[in-house]
Amino acid sequence: MSAITPLHSLSPSRPAPRVPLGRDGRFEKVARWVVRRVYGKVLDPLEASFHHRPALASMLALEATASFWKKLPPTLHALAVMAPAREIGCSWCMDFGYWEYHHRGVDPRKLRDIGAWRTSSVYSPLERAVLEYAVAATATPSAVTDEMVAALRADLSDGQVVELAALVSLENYRSRTNAGLGLTSQGFADDCEVPSSTAH
Repeated sequence: MSAITPLHSLSPSRPAPRVPLGRDGRFEKVARWVVRRVYGKVLDPLEASFHHRPALASMLALEATASFWKKLPPTLHALAVMAPAREIGCSWCMDFGYWEYHHRGVDPRKLRDIGAWRTSSVYSPLERAVLEYAVAATATPSAVTDEMVAALRADLSDGQVVELAALVSLENYRSRTNAGLGLTSQGFADDCEVPSSTAH
């Protein structure tokens, strides 16, 4: 029987995850030490994944290879990730994404206005087209149209369009996993909120 040791107490206003966090062992201790050195705290998705090491290994391999996807500029990369997280309602991904892309130099206004992307004046026409595609690709069933992709190909290479599609799919995987496990914001960005996906 494995020992479950809580690593941190949850704020009363923060819902409890749907699986316990804090599985203990030598591997977990080393992984926590490494992640804490990089991010300043242990990431809840990692804690949850300790319950299934093969799934964790697959996730880490995917994230490691995806880190080499560099065809899109940082702002378009950020929008391709943040829009699906917002649509799915993953507060953990929104919180961490805000922190991550802020540190990559993306204009914070473009991260904060994701929920109002159709009317916000901070986005260029290409950025708005990327957001439209990301939202449509996240819908079930997919609402992507030939016209959307044709508009993107007027400004992006085919490789960039493929990367965009892959980023949206990857964020759907992350957000749906984290939201399904009940993981919520860890406070990476204090002002990061997930607007209602019905507020278009």
